[in-house]
Amino acid sequence: MARRSFSTALKREIACLTLDQGYSERPACQAVGIGPAAVRRRVEQLRLERGGKIAERGKALTPQQPRIQGLEVQIHRIGREKEILKRPPRS
Repeated sequence: MARRSFSTALKREIACLTLDQGYSERPACQAVGIGPAAVRRRVEQLRLERGGKIAERGKALTPQQPRIQGLEVQIHRIGREKEILKRPPRS
């Protein structure tokens, strides 16, 4: 049996059902036809992203998160470049 996949928009909607609209886990699962573990993961991911943190797994659920992730990559790269420039030149 093939593993089902869900769009980012659906995953966000699943998490919003529980966080914003007051659905408990079971009705949210039944409404979208997925298991409770998946709902818990999406709810936790959305909580993290709304708090400004990056989830370790999965595509970003909030619209701001891809931009934040891109900026963090740039910051990391600039930090590495800065460290390279601080090193004394080789003789």
